Amino acid sequence: MPRRRPLVIVGTVLLLAACGTTGLRELPVVGATGIGDPYYPGDGNGGYDVDRYDLVVGYDPGTDELTGTATITARTTGTPLSSFSLDLVGLEVAAVQVDGTDVQVSRDDDELVVYPGQVVVDGDFTVRVEYSGVPEPVEDGPGESGVVTTDDGVLVVGQPDVAATWFPVNDHPSDAAAVQLSVTVPEDLVAVSNGELVDRGDPVDGERTWVWRSDQPMAPYLVTLAVGDFDLTEREVDGITYRDAVAAGLSDRRAQNARAALDQQPAILDFLAGVFGSPYPFTEAGGIVTASSLGFALETQTRPIYAQDFFGSASGAELVVVHELAHQWTGDDLRLDRWRDIWLNEGFATYAEWAWTEDQGGPTVADQLADITAIPDDDPFWEQAIGDPGAASDELFSEAVYLRGGALLAALRAEVGDDDFAELLSRWTTDRAGQAVTTGEFTDLADEVSGTDLGGFFDAWLGAGKPPGY
Repeated sequence: MPRRRPLVIVGTVLLLAACGTTGLRELPVVGATGIGDPYYPGDGNGGYDVDRYDLVVGYDPGTDELTGTATITARTTGTPLSSFSLDLVGLEVAAVQVDGTDVQVSRDDDELVVYPGQVVVDGDFTVRVEYSGVPEPVEDGPGESGVVTTDDGVLVVGQPDVAATWFPVNDHPSDAAAVQLSVTVPEDLVAVSNGELVDRGDPVDGERTWVWRSDQPMAPYLVTLAVGDFDLTEREVDGITYRDAVAAGLSDRRAQNARAALDQQPAILDFLAGVFGSPYPFTEAGGIVTASSLGFALETQTRPIYAQDFFGSASGAELVVVHELAHQWTGDDLRLDRWRDIWLNEGFATYAEWAWTEDQGGPTVADQLADITAIPDDDPFWEQAIGDPGAASDELFSEAVYLRGGALLAALRAEVGDDDFAELLSRWTTDRAGQAVTTGEFTDLADEVSGTDLGGFFDAWLGAGKPPGY
């Protein structure tokens, strides 16, 4: 759930050393209980960056209880820390260690505050947290989200806040990290997550342990877990391993449509590599189709989640797959530095849908732009400034953010020409690969590539009101 309490800001204190030489040394400080995002000032934490999460989790579908041990490998961001915090919602903590030493902790709303005691955290360090409980649902999201119970298991899905409801985390996309998830569930169920399937253990005492690993950094909200009766298939195409999990509870028609849409993934990735001018950024791909009616899909890294609702008809079912796979470039590999720039995710994925539709013989990108600009000036569609849409769920994920974001890119292509636009997308997804990005970085690159000051163009399209001249 979005946590909007005031951000705690702690300044650096300097001490004059008194050891026979004159110099300034930094005293340890308290890490901030927020990463600095004005939309969600309580999300994330300051003073350190996470390199890796190793999560060992057990889930009991009979009680919905989750038990876990999280080992977090991190490093301070320049200043020694006398204490620091992790985001964690609701779950009970049994023990915490820093670099193998038991430490004291306290709970402050949705923060787990760690006091290393006599040991000052400086440079690389490791935190181990043992925890358990029934995860709380996320109330403010694009639909039913968070840790969602299903008829036969559980599904972890949502944005912007979900990770902190099931493991201790620096919960902001600007701090991405590698993840390994080892999850133990009843032996008759399948557990699916991101990245590579490292192991599906043999049954022991009626349970089986599945191990999934993602070595490329991932924003915390993109870490997923689906437990249930899934048909899990695997194939390799052009060096990419596709693992698809389709819920056994789907109707025959929906299952057939879902399989047909997922079968197009290699062709879609090849097409999108051409649109973005850069290869698919991962070696793993696939999808999770749930029998739950979530009302949305999500670009969970390397393995997007799709609600069954998208596959009621065979016609156009692949469009949602195009959208979520486009996010693997813009949204996952290039992740948001601040949530206000959400159009960088959704506008690019919408544009990718339009490009695919054009390639398949449907309406062109220019046709789609014309449909958007035909909306009257006084329509509420133009009231929202998509460059600063607002933090509420219905603002962050509004129709305008998606459609006007896609229209901005289509209009930009018309403004600078096909060649410069292609170079811009290629450089954006290549030069910024693996980074947290901002709107300002994109607009600066557009100016550079086009050799034109496009400030007025971007102000008009990202601000409130219909852009003049359309």
